[in-house]
Amino acid sequence: MSDVVYEETATMIAAGELQSFVPFGRDHCKNHPNAFNLQLRELQPASELWTSDCAAGLAGSLQEVSLQERERESWQLRKGCMEVPEQGVEFEEELYSAGNVVVWTKGSRAHGSNVYKAFTVDSPVEQALWCDFAVPQSKKDEEQVEHTVCIVQNGCINIHTVTGKDFLSPLPFQVSKAWPTKFGLVLERKITAADGQLNPPGEPLPYLFSMLHPIDEVAPVVYKPSGPFDSSRVEYMTESSTKIVFTCCQPSIIVTYDSEHGTHSVWRLRKVTSEERSTVLSCLAEPFAEPLGFQATGLLMSHLRNHSRLDTLCGSKAARFNPGAGASGANSPHHYSTVHSHQNRILMSSPVMHSRVHSPGISKMAAVSRDHSPGMAMPSLSGAARFNTTLHSSSPVGHHHGMAHSPNSTINETVPEPIIPDLCMEQLWSETTACHSLDREMSSQASKVFLTSDLCENRYLCFLVESHQQLRCVKFVESNDTSQLIFASVTNITAKDAEPLQNIDAMLVLEACGSLILYTGVTRVSQVFVPGLLPSTFGLNNNRVGLYTPQEQVSTPANASSRHLQRMDEAAMPSPVSDPRGPNVKHHEASFLEDYTYQQALRYIHALRDPVSNRVTLELSNGTMLRISIPDIAVSELVRKCLQAIRFILPKEAAMKVLVKWYTIYNAPGGTSPHSEWNLFVTCFLKLMGYNTERLTWTRNLNFEVPLSPVIAAKKARPCDGGCDEDWEYLLGSHYHRQMDSHSHAKSAGSSGFNASVIPDDEDLSSVSSSSCVLDNTAPLFVHIPALFYVLHLLYQELLLNELHRERASSLVCLLQQLARDLQLEDYVDLYWRDYPSLINGFTESCFIDQSLIGQMQHPSFLRAEPPCIFSWLSSCLQGEAVPPFPYLPGVCHRLRLLVLSYALYISGDDKATTSNVSEYLVKLSAGQKTSEQQYKRQTSVNQVKSCSGSLAEQLVVWLTSQGFTLKDLESVPFGVALPIRDAIYHCREQPCADWSEEVCLLIGRQDRTRQAHNMTLVKSKASVTSSLSLEPPATTEADEEEDGMSDIIQEVTGLIWSQDLRVQEVRRLLQSSKPVRVCVVQLPEVSDHEYIEEKENKLLQLCQRTMSLPVGRGLFTLFSYQPVPTELLPIPKLNLTGRAPPRNTMVNLNSGNIDVPANMPSWPSFHNGVAAGLKIAPASQVDSAWIVYNKNKNQEMANEHAGFLMALGLNGHLTKLGTLNIHDYLTKGHEMTTIGLLLGVAAARLGTMDVSTTRLLSIHIPALLPPTSTELDVPHNIQVASVIGIGLVYQGTGHRHIAEVLQSEIGRPPGPEMEYCTDRESYSLAAGLALGMVCLGQGSNLIGMSDLNVPEQLYQYMVGGHRRAPVGASRERHKSPSYQIKEGDTINVDVTCPGATLALAMIYLKTNNRSIADWLKPPDTWFLLDFIKPEFLLLRTLARCIIMWDEILPNTEWVKSNVPQIMRGSHSDSPENINMETWIQVQDYITAGACMALGLRFAGSANSDAFDCLYGFAKNFMNLMSFYGTAAAEPGCYNMQTALSMILLSMSMVMAGTGNLKVLQLCRFLHYRTGGEMNYGFHMAHHMALGMLFLGGGRFSLSTSNSAIAALLCALYPHFPSHSTDNRYHLQALRHLIVLAAESRLLVPVDVDSLNPCYALLEVTYKKTDWYDETTVELMAPTMLPELHLLKRVRVKGPRYWELSIDLIKEVQHLKSVLSRDGVLYVKLRAGQLPYKDDPQGWKSLLGSAVTQRSSGVRAFKLEAISTFTSEPALLSFAEFFCKTSGGAKHREETVELFSAMLYECVTQECPEMLPTYVAIEQAVGALCRGEPQHSFALWQMRLVVELWDSRVLQRPAHGRDALLSSEFLPVMKNKVDVVLDSWLKDNSSALRSYIGRKALPDGPGSPMLACFLVYRSVPCLRNKLTQLQGCTSLGHLLSSSSRLGMPLRDLLRLAPVLLESETRPQMLLGSPLLAR
Repeated sequence: MSDVVYEETATMIAAGELQSFVPFGRDHCKNHPNAFNLQLRELQPASELWTSDCAAGLAGSLQEVSLQERERESWQLRKGCMEVPEQGVEFEEELYSAGNVVVWTKGSRAHGSNVYKAFTVDSPVEQALWCDFAVPQSKKDEEQVEHTVCIVQNGCINIHTVTGKDFLSPLPFQVSKAWPTKFGLVLERKITAADGQLNPPGEPLPYLFSMLHPIDEVAPVVYKPSGPFDSSRVEYMTESSTKIVFTCCQPSIIVTYDSEHGTHSVWRLRKVTSEERSTVLSCLAEPFAEPLGFQATGLLMSHLRNHSRLDTLCGSKAARFNPGAGASGANSPHHYSTVHSHQNRILMSSPVMHSRVHSPGISKMAAVSRDHSPGMAMPSLSGAARFNTTLHSSSPVGHHHGMAHSPNSTINETVPEPIIPDLCMEQLWSETTACHSLDREMSSQASKVFLTSDLCENRYLCFLVESHQQLRCVKFVESNDTSQLIFASVTNITAKDAEPLQNIDAMLVLEACGSLILYTGVTRVSQVFVPGLLPSTFGLNNNRVGLYTPQEQVSTPANASSRHLQRMDEAAMPSPVSDPRGPNVKHHEASFLEDYTYQQALRYIHALRDPVSNRVTLELSNGTMLRISIPDIAVSELVRKCLQAIRFILPKEAAMKVLVKWYTIYNAPGGTSPHSEWNLFVTCFLKLMGYNTERLTWTRNLNFEVPLSPVIAAKKARPCDGGCDEDWEYLLGSHYHRQMDSHSHAKSAGSSGFNASVIPDDEDLSSVSSSSCVLDNTAPLFVHIPALFYVLHLLYQELLLNELHRERASSLVCLLQQLARDLQLEDYVDLYWRDYPSLINGFTESCFIDQSLIGQMQHPSFLRAEPPCIFSWLSSCLQGEAVPPFPYLPGVCHRLRLLVLSYALYISGDDKATTSNVSEYLVKLSAGQKTSEQQYKRQTSVNQVKSCSGSLAEQLVVWLTSQGFTLKDLESVPFGVALPIRDAIYHCREQPCADWSEEVCLLIGRQDRTRQAHNMTLVKSKASVTSSLSLEPPATTEADEEEDGMSDIIQEVTGLIWSQDLRVQEVRRLLQSSKPVRVCVVQLPEVSDHEYIEEKENKLLQLCQRTMSLPVGRGLFTLFSYQPVPTELLPIPKLNLTGRAPPRNTMVNLNSGNIDVPANMPSWPSFHNGVAAGLKIAPASQVDSAWIVYNKNKNQEMANEHAGFLMALGLNGHLTKLGTLNIHDYLTKGHEMTTIGLLLGVAAARLGTMDVSTTRLLSIHIPALLPPTSTELDVPHNIQVASVIGIGLVYQGTGHRHIAEVLQSEIGRPPGPEMEYCTDRESYSLAAGLALGMVCLGQGSNLIGMSDLNVPEQLYQYMVGGHRRAPVGASRERHKSPSYQIKEGDTINVDVTCPGATLALAMIYLKTNNRSIADWLKPPDTWFLLDFIKPEFLLLRTLARCIIMWDEILPNTEWVKSNVPQIMRGSHSDSPENINMETWIQVQDYITAGACMALGLRFAGSANSDAFDCLYGFAKNFMNLMSFYGTAAAEPGCYNMQTALSMILLSMSMVMAGTGNLKVLQLCRFLHYRTGGEMNYGFHMAHHMALGMLFLGGGRFSLSTSNSAIAALLCALYPHFPSHSTDNRYHLQALRHLIVLAAESRLLVPVDVDSLNPCYALLEVTYKKTDWYDETTVELMAPTMLPELHLLKRVRVKGPRYWELSIDLIKEVQHLKSVLSRDGVLYVKLRAGQLPYKDDPQGWKSLLGSAVTQRSSGVRAFKLEAISTFTSEPALLSFAEFFCKTSGGAKHREETVELFSAMLYECVTQECPEMLPTYVAIEQAVGALCRGEPQHSFALWQMRLVVELWDSRVLQRPAHGRDALLSSEFLPVMKNKVDVVLDSWLKDNSSALRSYIGRKALPDGPGSPMLACFLVYRSVPCLRNKLTQLQGCTSLGHLLSSSSRLGMPLRDLLRLAPVLLESETRPQMLLGSPLLAR
């Protein structure tokens, strides 16, 4: 054991911010209706008990917190770590528990506290704690942290997450304490009296358990001892003598105390490895010497399984072995199944036992079923009795493992499965027992354990042993790979109590005598003086106070002591001391309160608790509490950085001494203000180096302090206070302002360095300063002066790289120049003088250091005579010279490192500069301590950026972002240094990579790419009021217009797509079905009123056929356009079948009984209406099972609509969320429509998944899939059809043999006896054919394992007829007896089987181009054979043949006509005479319709103009033919014509899907108004489906041509439409909606990233090369429908209006798909100087700007008012308003305005608005130089860097000026101005330059700033001795030959030549030379 390292004994610091402390939860509980609340709660059902929050609404008796509850109260505080309400606000969180209430509050000192959450539970809270659980995510092994509050009660734990999930975990044992860890909870089992009977002698029960997630099992914890013989031993933690005293998440450790040995141990907590898991389980499985031990463990496992977690009846996948019956459990080996991970545990609930079923996904609506009280979970058992009785009772209540029926019997039924451990404790360190020989009687258990670190980053584990009044501090370090902790020495500190202060790397120790001592690590810092506490402590009689005031002892300023006295006398409320420090402070060293005579009788500090950051609570002996804060080590950023650098370079002991010394001086009672902090630091620092600060003029005057004005003070106290103009006026008139004003004038005069206004001009002072003072070589830092100087110099270089730290750099340079003078480092002094000439001129003193003393100093190897200057280094880099590595301090010089490596990468072109070649550009200082270095290495390895294969600019921006560099940082980099980075950003902005992160896109100013990462959609939702896309609801003219179900179409987008007309409103009008129709019938004179009413009703019936067909089209029109609100029902528009007759608008009704209306006429239309409403719901909506059931209407009339709603939910993928029980409820109702909708919906939602549960669900309704012996179920025919199609959907594309075999036989299913399968057989056969086609979709000849089924041959037979094959297998029994009604005999009924077989064949061989199969489907070549085939079947055969020969389909009329047989190609007159003309026309029409439909499928969604023109031509032909109805041409009747026309119209809509083509719309509208004659329900359905497809999803969706989509289209567009609304004979109506499965979102909507409004943008779309065309590029104006993505190579947003954005589909197809799935929102960013297409369609306004650029007088012609037409950036507009307006004034003012206007114009037209500050900075720098008023050379350095960058860029690419940022005439003009000024200065002041070169001393006087600027800009090196050598040069040649040593550019050397050559005649000649004037 080592003692305390270093003590600063006799010092004192003052604690601040004293407040009396009362836990906020206590006040809240006073107002909490506890008792009354609980009385009420007893009446509530048990299921609701566990969900209650803080029951705030109950009124009743409000009860004070009783004393008993006060004893039970507890609280803990922590630093706020959730979402911060305001950025940067520090706040605390408190978790308070008392009685049954837990209150979680948040609050900060500035904003007060408020209750965040409050919980009330039913039994007293035993413990409340915060705990984070790690929830594994599905991808990439990520874990999401779930923040929770855990409330431990007697039999359970309530766990509440911050996201609102609630869990209840019943416990199988009583918990003595729960501990939060990195992985979850660790629970200690409570040891009860009954444990003695329970524990068998051999093997005690596990004592520690873990819970990794609220729904995981409680698992025992295993441990791994660290002894030499224990390395492989892994056991359960069963030692009940081992108690946990501390847990920590980072690092993941546990500290335990062993009460038997009296030692503490530290363990690492980690996940168990698979080897350790198997070791533990194999130990259990071995036969034990003590059989009872194993039995007890097994019993516990069984008990845990049954009582804590969910078991399953179906058993685990792991094998379980059952020992032979009768064998004794004690003697036979038990085999346990091993399960390798806790994921394999089956979390299903068992009906046998009550257990909780918790899932985070279950919504609050399902809370009733989720929450069980412990009483329900364990009936009849409670507490300890519950735990013990279970193992020894004779009744196995609640268990389904066989349990022993008497205590003596053995387990002889099922071996319980062991619970697999999750966590392992690995021993790291243990105390030696020798150190506890003090007193074995006293328990030495730690009452408090915490981690702390000291100021030098050493880390300690401290535990307080209260019985010995000892704080033991164990030092530990992390191993190099950070996987292990290595524990080192132990240090003892005498202490009564202690708490860590994380923020300031210290801990507060309460000594036995009652004084508070601050330690950092094990180093004592000082005593803590708590102002105001003494009077309250010693307040028995007031005349005693005087004796104990700290007037003499405490080091306080003289002017503050009286205030302390006054405050103590008043015995007022404690408050912080904030008196400013007075001048000439002397630090007295004396101890505080050495006499404790009265202490026992009075109040004193009893304990410490609740440390947060730097605040801690003091518990006083009388029970009151005070909250104090311990001050920080520094407030000033500069002082912090200096301390960081000092700590880095010094050895740890020395660093610790310096830091402690500074801390005690800085925080002595009385305090300092931030203004004087730096002055105090300089004084302290110099003294520690051995300086006598009284002898140095500039340090002697550092005590000058500017007093704080009241305004500033108020601002400091209330940072959130608002300001006003009066404040500013007050500030200008204040004493503070006057003093600062004079101060700055004095400074600018250059007479002195710091605070010259207070330096008196006495003779005495000059005499003092002339005698040089001598350094004290015994000072602690004397030997380290060179090293300290060097690190502070590097810090100075770092500060120069931040514009915001320039003032700090000027403060630091005063200190540096003093040290440089004294160390005789002339070059350093020269460098500082060049940077701040007027400042350094005031410093002339230097202190003498004896040569012998210099030898005592440690001169580090890195300190060189040539000073490292970052600007020189960057300049050399720009000039292409070889540069040495630049030194830097890890952790301190962050920006310096970033910029050096950025230049190395981008300017030097070394693409490995940031990875493997770092050491070539940076050299790391060897530090006094290595921790920062390791930490730095670790940090860089984490941030290692993936090597970017792009250009250097791209690599640079990606790397900078990975280092955390942002635009805000770039703004503070000096303009010259920042220019290359801006240049790189400028070049990356054009075409950013699509995979760049959000941060990179923000850095390059492409917010459009950043925004794309967020899931923004355009879909409307009532809930999305706060959506960031500002979509206004559409303007409605009538109130009831909202009810038509089409109000959710996004009008912003449709308004952009179809901006010229109102076609969307027209479609909406055509498809609305919620208003009565207009019935116009003229009453003729001969018609009676009664007949007239009948006529009107007949007319209405005709119109109703149309109205009933509208929902099918409306569903497609409004597809996926709405996001429902979870708390509201989905609005379903009414299907209105009434009419209004003009002129009186009388109601016409079908229910009058005047005419016959078919029964159930509106049933299917209502179903379609429900589907249409459900299809509005977008797939991304928040829909859950409870909401679906919530929409179920009690009204039976609405059942059909709800059935359709269910099907729609399946089509948009939401039905997967419907619970199994809910599905069961729906099916048991026996409602036919509901069953159809549900089965089709569930199947569509599980498309192609072969889902087993869905298969079972569907098989019940298909007799062919049931076993032959199963009970015959009476399943309605339509349900069977729906189920067969459902099977096809679920097994789509899988080629499943058994399903295919059954479906193949079902196509030809014969009719059975007793009228089975006799009606509507066609639809069933068709469904089986479609389903078979879907199962084997596109597999053609690749049907694996089906060759024996002869699928194509069998289908061909079904198609052409022939003898029926004998049924085989299960179907033989079923079809044994033939039908008594239908006499088909042995032949196949082709009329029934042909359509299904034809389409099955088409789908199986889809796109295979299999000619042999296609030839089967050719129409016959003879008239005789043609007569045998129904024309409808010819349509199907033609369609099937064409889609098999997919690649041969051509979009022209010739191809369509080529499908007609050769014998029919001529005119009808050429045909044989016996051929019926009707047959001839029918065959031709149907074959043409089939070919057109194939053409529609081939080009579906492509908007192919050739295909459209071809189809439109055929449609026109048919329309013309129909208009000649009654002539010879129309003999076959209107029906066939209408069928063919409908199919062609649908084909056109398929091709133009989503485009809203006007010609198709006109055709649809024409057919919409035809209601008489042959226009039945089916044709109307076809026409309105075409209309819906044309505007699919409001123009946002189109159709796909994938195999799956073609199958869906064939099902939906089967060319036989129902003749009336109840007709399902040939095709089930519900299948029409499957068209949705073919829809895909392909609309790309550009959204302006600034205004968030949809806009127009020009797209360039590149097609891949195919067999039909070469690679082609087309331009489209978005919003536009993209072609299918597999056809595309690239999509690019094209300029010039918007920034270009390219999406390469070869690499980024997933990215584009995700964009399209989110409503196609593609964010675009408007370029500066451009206007959107909406405001400027032709580009004339923007052209104005580009035309102006061509003219020489462009800037003058630039009207300032026009700026708003060029750009919408607020910064540029403000600049124009305030800086570019001429107002009557001086000429120079006009010139400035003109210059600013030119800059603004340049920035706007050159697309670089961010360059405006750079332009202004250059102008200001040049202006200051021209006026001869430069304060420092800083701006000239930047100017030089800009010029050098520009020169290097011009040399590299002279042709492309457009590439450069500064590409205008601006820079040459400014450069020329600088040259002129400096040349004229040189002409007049060459003597000043000559004297600078010749003299040793630095130049003084008013001209020195100009000289410094000249030297900097002309690259004159600091090495004056080299220049002196060159002075002797006599000729220019001699000078040039010697110049290589100088490293000066030739241009600058030639300008200096006249001075160097000391010639009188040369200067004029040289300076006049045109060569040199460049």
